Amino acid sequence: MDLKLRDKVAIVTGGSKGIGLATAKKLVEEGAEVVICARTATSLDEAIKEIKESTGKEAFAVVADVTNEKDCQNLIEQTMQKYGKINILVNNAGTSAAHSFLDVDTDFWKSDLNLKLFGAIHTAKAAIPHMEAAGGGSIVNVTAVLGKTPPASSLPTTVSRAAGMALTNAMSKDVGSLNIRVNTVCIGLIRSAQIEEKWKHESPELSWEEYSKEVGKSIPLGRIGDTVEAANVITFLASDAASYVSGTAVNIDGGAAPAL
Repeated sequence: MDLKLRDKVAIVTGGSKGIGLATAKKLVEEGAEVVICARTATSLDEAIKEIKESTGKEAFAVVADVTNEKDCQNLIEQTMQKYGKINILVNNAGTSAAHSFLDVDTDFWKSDLNLKLFGAIHTAKAAIPHMEAAGGGSIVNVTAVLGKTPPASSLPTTVSRAAGMALTNAMSKDVGSLNIRVNTVCIGLIRSAQIEEKWKHESPELSWEEYSKEVGKSIPLGRIGDTVEAANVITFLASDAASYVSGTAVNIDGGAAPAL
């Protein structure tokens, strides 16, 4: 399927590793011009090199901390200076933070919400006028399936992610008339540096495939997901192939979530 991403300009926050980097690669492979951001120049340099080695094409990097509204605005401004338009925004920046309610202090709540919720708000708000000027666009917010059915000791992440889902649905109603679609992907257990460290520490005798199946026994598809599998869905939602999809949440969790 041709996703018709040639000549589109896409921004991926948190694009230096994990799902963000995999998504940036996929978008580049499909012909888009891609801008990635992260907090450190070193991580971005490594990501840009990896994208080049993987795809044979260049990407553009901007150092930005999405918890800082001015950095979000600068990310958009630099993208406009480089490419003159914005068609796609993937709000991916985030970290895992799961603790008991009684163990999360006010500063931790604020930092998590600033990263996962307000980072998406500030970046989208700065990008939307340029998407409108380009005739429309697509925003994909990366959230988590546990935001739908939060278990114990899953704070503040599950609250931030639930807020991101609500943001997605409400925003889609407000910008639909501008031909801008807004969707979220709800991530389940996906391969990450953190999971790989746990694998090497706890079960070094197992291959990745063996470890994935062992940990994934409770998942209907029987394994841990790959970053590329998440990137494929994000790229589809960002593309014109999903031109009548907006305001929805798509689980990428191997069927594990008890909620649609």
